[in-house]
Amino acid sequence: MITRDLTAEDLDLIEHARRIVERGGDGSVHTVGSAVRDREGRVHGGVNLYHFTGGPCAELVALGQAAAQGVRELVTIVAVGDEGRGPIAPCGRCRQILSDYHPDIRVLLPTGDGVRSVRITDLIPLNGRWDMDTGTRPFTGSPDEN
Repeated sequence: MITRDLTAEDLDLIEHARRIVERGGDGSVHTVGSAVRDREGRVHGGVNLYHFTGGPCAELVALGQAAAQGVRELVTIVAVGDEGRGPIAPCGRCRQILSDYHPDIRVLLPTGDGVRSVRITDLIPLNGRWDMDTGTRPFTGSPDEN
C-alpha cells in the first residue's frame, strides 16, 4: 500500500469531520462523522445513524449529501470517531461503495505510520468493480484492470 503524508487540506477535512461528530453525535454506540472534499474544494459532511438494523455509515451519508448537491467528483474522504477517537478506517461496505462510485478517491485513515492518505483501491485489492452502466465486472487476474 502506498501512503502519502497529509496536506493542510487533509488536516482541515479531519477537523471538519471532528466538528460534525461533536455537533451531530447523539452519544450512542460508535458515533462517527465524515467529511468529503470535492474536486472544487468544497466540503460535504455526514454523521452515521446508528441502529441495530445497520443504519447508514457516516461516509455514505456524506456521499449522499454531496450527490444531493449535484457533485460527482470527490477527491478525499475521512471518518472521525466520537469521544476523541480520531480518524478511523472505513468498513468493508463503505470501501466497496467508494471504490465503485469514486475509484480515484483518497481515504485518510490511521496506519502504523500515523494518519495517512491512501487510494481506495489500495484498501480493497483484487476487487470486482460495479458500475451503473455495465453492472459488476469480475476480477480476472490483473490488479490494474479494475
